[in-house]
Amino acid sequence: MSNPASIETKTAAVKGGRWAPTQNLLLCSRALERAMNREPNLPGIVSFSGPSGWGKSMAASYCMTKFQGFYVECRSYFTKKSFVEAILKDMSVRPASTLSRMMEQVVEQLDLSQRPLIIDEADHIVDRHAIEILRDLHEMSRTTILLIGEEQFPRKLLKHERFHNRVLVWELAQPANTDDARKLAGFYCPDITIDAALLDRVCEVSRNTARRICVNLDMIRNHCQTHGLKKIGLEDWGKRAFYSGEAPARRPQ
Repeated sequence: MSNPASIETKTAAVKGGRWAPTQNLLLCSRALERAMNREPNLPGIVSFSGPSGWGKSMAASYCMTKFQGFYVECRSYFTKKSFVEAILKDMSVRPASTLSRMMEQVVEQLDLSQRPLIIDEADHIVDRHAIEILRDLHEMSRTTILLIGEEQFPRKLLKHERFHNRVLVWELAQPANTDDARKLAGFYCPDITIDAALLDRVCEVSRNTARRICVNLDMIRNHCQTHGLKKIGLEDWGKRAFYSGEAPARRPQ
């Protein structure tokens, strides 16, 4: 059974079992639910892709919890064997001695549980030429598979036609907006009222990237705690710098 505590939370938007319902959490969840409720003769693969820092991994974690999915975060060094071993580890199944038998073990668990398989950082599987493993798992089990990838992930799959035409839903992550920032602020600054203009400024300097927005909200929280503020606006923040993700420029000698 999947263990949510084992998952690295890349964009912290969950506390006490509650989630910040950002647009990407909802988009990803609805796409996966659509595939899970598909007609039996339709393929069941979902692609959810977008730039780094947009909250895709948090959406994957949310879907894992909501739908009790098996979850694997791929690594750049994964081989076909280590990828399947990672799936079995999340299933709490001791891997067999051969890859073919391990594949049968995975299929057996998918058939018995009827739970979706969620693959984060799926670009690595394509880059390591292991995407056919996933196609085999889908064909053998007919389970629903959610793939989380970077912005160019759909284009990468074009090179693998037999897999590409089995994708039922292509969903694109969206840049964070002020409403997302407000929801995230409820987690990072639960006891602080942040003026709408300041949230707009946070989105602007963060270039609508969820991860940077979270960093800036944490900076605001620290500032408010230090100065005993319960409410903050642009004037209160003043000329303090925000986190933009840019490396500092070298000062002239």
